Amino acid sequence: MSTHTAPTRIGFIGTRFSGTDGVSLETRKWAQVLAADGHECFYFAGMVDPPGDRAYVVPEASFKHPEIARLGTALFDDYARSPETSAHIARLKGHLTGHLKRFVEHFGIDILIVENALSLPMNIPLGLALTEYLAESGKPTIAHHHDFFWERRRYLRSAASDYLRAAFPPVLPCIHHVVINSYASTQLAMRAGASSTLIPNVMDFDHGPRQDGTDHYADDLRRTLGIRPDQALILQPTRIVPRKRIERAIELVRRLGRDAVLVISHSAGDEGMAYEAYLREYAALLQVPVRFAAAHFDTTRRRTATGEKIYALADAYGQADLITYPSLIEGFGNAFLEAVYYRKPIVMSHYEIWFTDIEPQGFRSIGFDDFIDDQTVAQARRALSDPEFTRSMVEHNFALGKRHYSYRILEEKLRLLMAAYRHRKAWR
Repeated sequence: MSTHTAPTRIGFIGTRFSGTDGVSLETRKWAQVLAADGHECFYFAGMVDPPGDRAYVVPEASFKHPEIARLGTALFDDYARSPETSAHIARLKGHLTGHLKRFVEHFGIDILIVENALSLPMNIPLGLALTEYLAESGKPTIAHHHDFFWERRRYLRSAASDYLRAAFPPVLPCIHHVVINSYASTQLAMRAGASSTLIPNVMDFDHGPRQDGTDHYADDLRRTLGIRPDQALILQPTRIVPRKRIERAIELVRRLGRDAVLVISHSAGDEGMAYEAYLREYAALLQVPVRFAAAHFDTTRRRTATGEKIYALADAYGQADLITYPSLIEGFGNAFLEAVYYRKPIVMSHYEIWFTDIEPQGFRSIGFDDFIDDQTVAQARRALSDPEFTRSMVEHNFALGKRHYSYRILEEKLRLLMAAYRHRKAWR
């Protein structure tokens, strides 16, 4: 890449930039593209991995901080809030506003990019602090929205309606809104009267995953997970939260009629542990072997202090025979895009954004709507047993991914936004 815009100091703000969740993964891609174009990137969050000298970590910015978690319960498990809750939010908002100002001043930030912290109200004080700071400072900001509160049942019952209207998202002259699908763009315009730029999630299709056969780091991954060479490895590469409908993946493995193991590569905890307990019980009931393997995976390869291997998420895809993605709702569909990138067949539900934004491009999948039917099971079996059928599907999908969802698309969109900042044009 060549630099088409003056170097800019960019501050990413979110609740966490750590692990393998979709927001953290997409933030890394944006930062990679921006850095390749000569810009400098810095990070403000409750968790940043690795912390480094470009990170400004404030524990209360994390949605997992005990105070923030208690506020979430108080605000979204009832219809009314107490004066004590309001006062607590006000105190935390002031605390976070002060840190936001120091972050911008310390690193000399030119533009802020807010990752989901102004759309999904997992940390109400942070959203309010950002809104107040931006209203007062007019700091140019790209609000990158992955999910909105109106898309989640969790936020329908609320004692925070005034906060949601004010800050999720705020509509201010200094904010340029970016969404990841066309439905979000329409809803944002209808609900908030705000225009937006659509930038889909991307992968580095121009380079693709390594396929030269010389990388042996993950050769022992199956053995580590207790999976025999003759068993199929079925990968569920998502967090363990109810909207992912992982019980459908367990059912599919049960009905395949062959020896297979389901590997869940991500962790539970973002929405409690009850769903994981249910999945363990359900898998035992159906006698399906499931590996809850989050402890073995991270964004990059490394070793623990005791020398044990930690594998990258890419290693899980590399070893997988089939991907499952039975989500009810997705903002875009990172697991689908990753399956395309790593050339793996995928069994997936036809969630709304798949219908509106992805399927029209011509992608092929083994799909279902509300439940796993016999045809879905038959196609999954064929994907595991017919190499030519699978090869045709994954190569077709990879070519489409390269055309529509490559880093080049992201590069072009971000250059336009950076050029608008350079020329001091109105964001909208």
